Amino acid sequence: MIEEKVMKNKQVLFKDLGLIDYKEAWDYQTELFDDLVAKKIHNRKASEEDVKETENYLLFCEHPHVYTLGKSGSEANLLIGEAILKQKGATYYKINRGGDITYHGPGQIVGYPIFDLDNFFTDIHKYLRYLEEAVILTLKEYGITAGRIQGQTGVWLDEELPSARKICALGVKSSRWITMHGFAFNVNTNLDYFNNIVPCGISDKAVTSLEQELGEKQDMKEVKSKLKKHLSEVFEFDFV
Repeated sequence: MIEEKVMKNKQVLFKDLGLIDYKEAWDYQTELFDDLVAKKIHNRKASEEDVKETENYLLFCEHPHVYTLGKSGSEANLLIGEAILKQKGATYYKINRGGDITYHGPGQIVGYPIFDLDNFFTDIHKYLRYLEEAVILTLKEYGITAGRIQGQTGVWLDEELPSARKICALGVKSSRWITMHGFAFNVNTNLDYFNNIVPCGISDKAVTSLEQELGEKQDMKEVKSKLKKHLSEVFEFDFV
C-alpha cells in the first residue's frame, strides 16, 4: 500500500492571512487543497522514487462580515434578505463544507487546516474532536471551562445546562483524506450578527465570545499564539 511507501510528514506550514475577503481565502484554500489531492492521486501509481511528500498547512484569518451555508444547511436559517445584507455590509455564500449556516467577521479567529490526514490518522471524527480539544485547552488558559454537546460539533460553555453557549463552530470538507475549511472561534466578535441567522441550524442555544465571557476585549495575537501551541500539541506536529 502507498501509505507504507510514504514517510508521515508531521510538519505544518503556518500563515496568518489577516483580514481577508471570504472568497479570496476560499480560493486560496482550494488551490492548496487541489494541489494536495493531485499529489495523492499521483502517489497511488508512483514508484517509491517518484512518491511526492504531501504538505500540511494551517491558515489563520479574519473575514469581513459574511454568512456561509454548508451543504447540509437550509437557506431558511438565513433570516434576512439581500437588501438587509447590503445594509449590514455583509455577504453570503453557499459553500462545499459540511454543516449549516454560520457567521464570520472581524474579531473571530477563523482557522483553515489543509492537512493530509494520512500524515496523522485517517478518522474525520477524531480530527474534529482534536480541533475542538485545542480550543478547549486554549479557553482553559483564560479560566474558562468548555466542552462538547453529544451529537453537535463545536465548543460549548455550560454545555449541560439550558444556558449552553457556543464559542467555536466547526465545518469541514475532506477528499482523499485532505481537509479544508475548519473552525471559527469567537474572540472579540460582534455577536449581534448572529441574530440574523439560526446559527448552525440550532434555534434553542446561544452563541458567545471570549470578550463576552471575560468582560473585555482580548489580545488577538495572544489568543492565536495559545491556540497554535495547543493545535501543535494535540496533533503532535511542528510548525515550519
